[in-house]
Amino acid sequence: MPTDRSNEADFVRPVRRLVLAVLAVLLLGLFLLWRIDSPRIERFRTAVIDTVVPNMDWAMAPVTRVARMFEDFQSYTRIYEQNQELRRELQQMRAWREAALQLEQRNAQLLDMARVRLDPQLTHVTGVVMADSGSPYRQSVLINVGTRDGIVDGWAVMDGLGLAGRIAGVGDRSARVILLSDSNSRVPVLVQPSGQHALLSGDNSPMPVLEFVDSADALRPGDRVVSASDGGVFPPGLLVGEVVQGSDGRLRVMLAADYGRLDFLRVLRSRPAERIEQSGTLLRPLDASGTPLDPVTGQPFEPVTPEPGGDPATDMIAPVPALPVPGGTEANGGANE
Repeated sequence: MPTDRSNEADFVRPVRRLVLAVLAVLLLGLFLLWRIDSPRIERFRTAVIDTVVPNMDWAMAPVTRVARMFEDFQSYTRIYEQNQELRRELQQMRAWREAALQLEQRNAQLLDMARVRLDPQLTHVTGVVMADSGSPYRQSVLINVGTRDGIVDGWAVMDGLGLAGRIAGVGDRSARVILLSDSNSRVPVLVQPSGQHALLSGDNSPMPVLEFVDSADALRPGDRVVSASDGGVFPPGLLVGEVVQGSDGRLRVMLAADYGRLDFLRVLRSRPAERIEQSGTLLRPLDASGTPLDPVTGQPFEPVTPEPGGDPATDMIAPVPALPVPGGTEANGGANE
């Protein structure tokens, strides 16, 4: 048996060497064949490729199928992850929807309890931003609505998220909007929840400065800033932004409006507040000729002539007639009947 094994090893070893030598010669010949630059060799290479390559589809089929299975598995994994993410977002949206419905109901109840009357004329006109100032020293944009759309100088402008500026110049078909960041912008604001009144002053920076604050110690970063009705410049309660601490130590406001994407702007229609010209009518009614009327009888009021030696302060007050009260008494201390 050991002799047979040695004979078999002696026979296999030369054959193996011969096969390796033939394979090396074939590979070298193939390499030289593909490197020779000759028209005949080129035609021979083309013929070999046309003969061999189409018949190799059966050999590439398993590799192609495995690659497709791997791609399908990756696509399934991505679809599964997206499905899970959409499920989580849907659950969050349901929670937010429920919270929004509860807040809406609560807001409606509070408005009904407070008998709040909302202004029906606070509507809006939406315009497209056509161009901006393009200057670091002036922050303004041009929109495609004007007097033909009923735009009035001074109206507030929002971008859908927060207050963006005000109308400062109206044409027939266009209007210019000065942004809150412009150095010429001065807007009265209210900081919540502290209730501090302040003035928002633009300085051509993304975050305007809060000036003339009643008590700066009462403000905290993150406080909500809304528009105030002081001076009748803007309707009250419009979102402006939140309080931040600037790098220079001053209180500033991070605006809610996104100035980087001002594509559409909403112009709020507002009317001036009603002014009371005749303050006397608040104390005593007047007739058509302007004569004061007695608030009880409705008759023209007759001033009392002061008596000599009397008190001028009391003599100028007209006596109020006695009012009958059930039970036989008078309102001014009359005796019982």
